This record gives sequence, structure tokens and C-alpha cells, in this order.
Amino acid sequence: MDLLFVADPLESFKPYKDSTFAMMREAARRGHRILACEPRHLRWERAAHRAGPVMAQVREVELTGTSGADWFRDRAAPQPPAALPLREVHAVLMRKDPPFDLEYLYATHLLEQAEREGARVFNRPRALRDHPEKLAILEFPQHIAPTLVTRDAADVRRFHAEHGDVILKPLDGMGGAGIFRVGADGLNLGSIVETLNAGGAHTLMVQRYLPEIAAGDKRILVIDGRPAPYGLARIPQGTEIRGNLAAGGKGVAQPLSDADRRIAEAIGPVLAARGLLLVGLDVIGECLTEVNVTSPTCFQEIMQQTGFDVAAMFVDALEAVLARPAS
Repeated sequence: MDLLFVADPLESFKPYKDSTFAMMREAARRGHRILACEPRHLRWERAAHRAGPVMAQVREVELTGTSGADWFRDRAAPQPPAALPLREVHAVLMRKDPPFDLEYLYATHLLEQAEREGARVFNRPRALRDHPEKLAILEFPQHIAPTLVTRDAADVRRFHAEHGDVILKPLDGMGGAGIFRVGADGLNLGSIVETLNAGGAHTLMVQRYLPEIAAGDKRILVIDGRPAPYGLARIPQGTEIRGNLAAGGKGVAQPLSDADRRIAEAIGPVLAARGLLLVGLDVIGECLTEVNVTSPTCFQEIMQQTGFDVAAMFVDALEAVLARPAS
């Protein structure tokens, strides 16, 4: 099969830890053809007499078997990338990393047009738009900690007075950026709210602090509605409150707990039915904190520490979905 990965520049990949690389490697091992482009390479045009399909300037990628900067080569080099209608490949995998900015949004609209023309896109573009990663938890209140979403500083002060120890975060942050903890003394609460909500212009999220973060912020990978048997606990280091790997957290792979599995099995099939083939649920203690749909990671950390091949589970699921009629 021909698989087109819409991703960040290949030259920016870190093959030793990149989950998209792990997908490519497993797909290539099975004999699938690997194509790649960036969101900026997507285009659509209505010419004088008719509308054309969504196209992309794509590179055919050959994996070299190394894990350094030379992990791939362009099969067609030195020729320029070829223009290809997305409907002509077997699957388009949207793997552009966050942030979910306006350009990402525009890319989902182009990919949705490609779907209307017959392309198979994973995760589905509409589902990407409908599940902002922090706000998607609101659909599952039985699984989350006390949470407030607001622009109003008075709301935040009331919530803090009720719960005493809280986490504040922007809705568009990634990698732990912009996350603050305010304890019972309320130190700097006003300044933090002003920073995050820009005088009421931006919505923020406030949650009761979960001391279970000391044991890790667990990433649970759910593939076509089923959880992988191991998750990755991202454990804060030193005085840091954030477990995110990008913020210096230590990743420790571990079997899913009963609570992890209960959350994943309740939510996974719901999201899979909406076209979310791959989801990363973030869980602290027994509380869901985020639903990651744009470019969930941690494949390689889990594989390296446990031997469980998440990429093989993913490609198995992709092949099975492609064998079914498109919905």
C-alpha cells in the first residue's frame, strides 16, 4: 500500500524517539511504500473548467536502517517532489505535531476535502477539529478531577478558594508550556491569571492539583478503540511539577492499572467510532487530564522498555481499517 505521512520536515525527526518514524519503519518492513509531505505542500485548485483534487508535493522515502540524521533518503532525488492527488494513495496519516494553530486548522479543511474526493485520512480531519486536546475531557466528566474552564478571574479565585491547591493551564499549550501550580496561600494567583487570560481575552483551564503526579502523568495509547497494554508514566524531576518529557520528565513504561484500563475501555471505542484511529489519553492517578489526538507519541519509549511493539499494533489496526469499506 501507499501511505502518505503529513508531518513536520523529515530532517527534524529524532529517529531514536519519534513515533512517526516508528510507524514508517514498521510499514516499510511490511512492504508498504512510504510517502511524505508537510502541511504547506497541500493544495487545491479550481481551474477554468473544473475543480481538481487536493494535491500534495510528496517525497517517496526509503529508510536507510540507521538512527542518525541520514535515517532516510529520497528515492527520486535529485528530481523535485512529485504532485500527487491524495485520493490516489491508500491512506493519509496526519502526523503534524502541535500546536493546533490556524495553519493546522486550514490543513484539516484541505484534508477533509480530500476525504470527500475519496481519500482515507487518519485521524479524520473533522475529528481532529472536534477534539481540542484539553477541552475534549469535558465530555467525560465522570473520569476527570474538579475542573473549571473560564475567562473570568473571579471564577478562578472562587475555584481556588474551594480547592486550595490548583493547576492553571492555557488551552493551547503543549509540552507542559504555561502550566502553573498555586497552593493554599494563593501566592501570585492574580498575576498568573492575568498572564494566562490576558485581561479576560483568553480562556484558561483550572484543575484541582492531583498529588498522584509524583507517580507520573501516564500516557495511555488507544489504537482503534483498544488500549496498548503498557503506558508511559512521565515522572516530574526535582522541584518540577510537570511530567512532560519536553519539560524534563522521566519516562517509565509500566503495565496499565485497572483504573487506566477502565478509562481507556470506556472512552476508546467512542473516539474510534468518530475516526480517531490513534489517541493518547493522559491520566494522573485515576483522573483523565487530556485527550491527545493530533500526534500522540511514546511508541518508542514503550517498545524500548517493555519489548511491546506499539508500531506493529498501530499498523495492524491501520491495515484492518483499510480492509473495511470507507464509512
